[in-house]
Amino acid sequence: MNPAPTTRARVVLLSGPSGSGKSSLAERSGLPVLQLDDFYKDGDDPTLPLLPDGSGTDWDSPLSWHRSDALAAIRVLAEFGRAEVPIYSIPANGRDGSHILELAGAPVFIAEGIFAAELVAACAAENLLADALCLRNRPLTTAWRRFRRDVREGRKSVPYLLRRGWRLMRAERGIVTQQVGLGAHACNGPEAARRLRTATALPATVAVSA
Repeated sequence: MNPAPTTRARVVLLSGPSGSGKSSLAERSGLPVLQLDDFYKDGDDPTLPLLPDGSGTDWDSPLSWHRSDALAAIRVLAEFGRAEVPIYSIPANGRDGSHILELAGAPVFIAEGIFAAELVAACAAENLLADALCLRNRPLTTAWRRFRRDVREGRKSVPYLLRRGWRLMRAERGIVTQQVGLGAHACNGPEAARRLRTATALPATVAVSA
């Protein structure tokens, strides 16, 4: 059972195309990080969206993701400083247990993932938002980083990764435009790091509930 909150932390929502460097930036920041990719739906979920050509699941659609669960985890972390969050396993094609994420008194934490911008409006409305960033690179740079990461981690077969990479590289500018439309600020890594440092200086707000 969570203790009664005394302060409310705020969240930096870190979005951007797959391979744009979100996880690396979040890790370097030293802030607590909520991995939003852990809220993907299981691979056998009948509500998963399909690619337009019917060749498989569209894992780049927000419909492949539990938005409400991710938002609930952010609320609990902000109020209580700790939350039980899922662990998603790509080899297992679904959730594989859970763990406790602790803020350890940090007034700001990062929630990062390709769908983070989907939560901007809700977090802003609840006074939980410290900042919302969308990492932006040259599409070819992002594609190369994504391919190297996915091969290194054995996420899918190389032919699948090449097809997905080509599709995402062509769509990248549109992805960034969409995330900016949802309220994220498009920026490169150095600017994002500066904004993260600014966000950590924000005072925590007093919680409404006790």
